[in-house]
Amino acid sequence: MSSLQLEFECEARAMIHRDGLEDALDLLHNTDFYTAPASTRYHGAEEGGLAKHSLTVYKRSFDLLHGLALVGIELHIDTESLAIVSLFHDICKINTYKVDYRNVKNDETGKWEKAPYYRMEDDTGFGLHGAKSAWLLSRCMPLTDEEYIAIVHHMGAWDKSTYSDPGKAYEKYPLAWLLHVADELTIYGDKT
Repeated sequence: MSSLQLEFECEARAMIHRDGLEDALDLLHNTDFYTAPASTRYHGAEEGGLAKHSLTVYKRSFDLLHGLALVGIELHIDTESLAIVSLFHDICKINTYKVDYRNVKNDETGKWEKAPYYRMEDDTGFGLHGAKSAWLLSRCMPLTDEEYIAIVHHMGAWDKSTYSDPGKAYEKYPLAWLLHVADELTIYGDKT
């Protein structure tokens, strides 16, 4: 077991006590979750990037919740729910990244060389980013409406596949807003 997997599972088991957690962790064990990148070229475009990104969102979510409380803003968010949505918000990406090769010009030699890169290949036909994660997780453990909506809308306006209004979800469910902000903050670096 890698240190990344150990950290992820320890955090999940410490914070989540809901039936189905072990099923969700088993789902991840049977996929490339701990070795997959989080994207093809942006945050976490590296081996293990998906698990690192998920842990970073988890840590940033709790930092935000505590930081807001320090300045007098109480969001009344259940910490188990926060752990669930932050750790599992991007499981839609499991088994979708493939290593391929393209020619890249070496600046020093001027010669073309084969270089690896990640490409996305989703053969599930599901499409929708957040909705796919919520659907996959709900097959393992029961989710509250707020948790389901938070995962569906974690991309905010970046998710062009949804026809609903994430702003309305954020007004109704503070958990959805907090997850979105924590996910956005990962562009400023990994915390793991």
